[in-house]
Amino acid sequence: MLFAARSANALYRLLDVMPMFAGDDRVSRLFTLIPGSDFGVEALAAIERVRARSLPWSQACQQSFDLILAASPKGDLQQLQGPCVLLPHGAGFNKTVPGEGDPVPSGLDPANLLHDGRVLASVYALAHPSQLGRLAALSPEAAERATVTGDPVLDRILASRAQRDHYRAVLGTGGRRLIVLTSTWGPESLLERRPGLFMDLATRLPHDAYQLAAIVHPNVRSEIGDFDLSERLAPALDAGMILAEPYEEWAAVLIAADAVITDHGSTALYAAALDCPLIGACDGGAELLPGSPMAGLLDASPHLEQPGDLEAAIAAYRPGSGPALAESAFAEQGHAVERLQAEVYRLLGLTPPPVPVSARILPPPATTGRPVSAFAVNALVSGTEVRVERFPAHTDSPAHHLAAEYGAASERHIRGAGLVYRRAGQAPSSPHSETRTEAEWTSRILSGYPGCRTAAVILDPELCVARTRAGSFLSIRIEPRETSGRIVHVDPAAVLSAVHARLAVDPGLPVVLTCVIGQRRFQARLLPTTDTARAL
Repeated sequence: MLFAARSANALYRLLDVMPMFAGDDRVSRLFTLIPGSDFGVEALAAIERVRARSLPWSQACQQSFDLILAASPKGDLQQLQGPCVLLPHGAGFNKTVPGEGDPVPSGLDPANLLHDGRVLASVYALAHPSQLGRLAALSPEAAERATVTGDPVLDRILASRAQRDHYRAVLGTGGRRLIVLTSTWGPESLLERRPGLFMDLATRLPHDAYQLAAIVHPNVRSEIGDFDLSERLAPALDAGMILAEPYEEWAAVLIAADAVITDHGSTALYAAALDCPLIGACDGGAELLPGSPMAGLLDASPHLEQPGDLEAAIAAYRPGSGPALAESAFAEQGHAVERLQAEVYRLLGLTPPPVPVSARILPPPATTGRPVSAFAVNALVSGTEVRVERFPAHTDSPAHHLAAEYGAASERHIRGAGLVYRRAGQAPSSPHSETRTEAEWTSRILSGYPGCRTAAVILDPELCVARTRAGSFLSIRIEPRETSGRIVHVDPAAVLSAVHARLAVDPGLPVVLTCVIGQRRFQARLLPTTDTARAL
């Protein structure tokens, strides 16, 4: 069996249907790259990453195969010998691409579906009955070989919903809201139309209330490369934004999301099926086809004009509206791989394996983003209550103080910080090691950095120690917050900023502080303590 891919995105679609051949030693899986695409480079790398056997295109064209699976009708598929099954490519046919029989939906151009008047594929697998009607209007011959199987990618997403808490834990989301920005490729994409939105949100949303992630179409990575993409997004990545990998990880991040900001790319339809609040950021221009499922989704979604409008846009989402709209793009939900298997094995003339087929659970994300090590902190002290908002240090907002993590932040930030802290418990990398006590380390920081007013050590999520320039040495015990049956821990560094601000106003101890962080209230008990010889 030959899996023929023209781009990385098409290859990922093929990998998602592998469960239908699981355990079948009658099937030999070979891959080839269909030449001619501007986005083929990443596909070769992806084949290498999964360690699949590949054939050069010239060699593949000289052999005959029992079955060929492809996820795009573009390219010279007709040069391959054997029955062909075309799988769904993307969530429906929502856009038109210049040069493809404009304004014909991309993927439905009769020039790609027929060759010399003959139908290219033995089976056209579609995700929804409405797509069958659109295909019939453009190519009746191809429509005769079409069948509705559903979308295998959606099935993987729906099958993995119970992993949401696990994905969020791996991403380090905690009690924050995870906001995901999705961008398709091309001149009407979010990356091209509103490139500054990534940095604007990353630097203007309070760090303890929001986490940001980006999902970018694989074609962008193939076109400009991962390095250039990361450099373009560097200010947002340095502010903690996660850039999801283009295979599997993007879908896990989508499941973990609390809201999605989108262009006209089909990723938004998968988010809609999850009933995730959707917010439009740009309209797709001439690429978006009127009357398509994506056009209907954008019409029904609130629009984000300014970063400050995010909360209102999320609140405007009507729960349940997303899945209703997604039904116009996805049929046979939960049964796509099963239905595809029946079609494929019918063409092979084989009985499917006896083990029931099901979509594979998505693995947890591996990308966790760059940790933010320096913050511009706004702190408002009112008696024993302190409200804290932290932003990445390179924000242009005014701040009460700068807080920097020793060993992670730059020397420039540490020298300018009123609060310098470190996290204890990092295991030495060598059997020969030297550690400092928390008492010695805090004293050394205060003497070495004249601008520092508070030096602190985070011992665990509920305990810190700190020394002030006035000489006080104190312990800070932080109570986690129970919310809706969940135990929420706040970043202790945010509590240290509250302590730093309070002590600047009133150094008296003991005291119980109410720290309002990320729209939640946490209690912190400040007590005088003696110097300890505990090693960090």
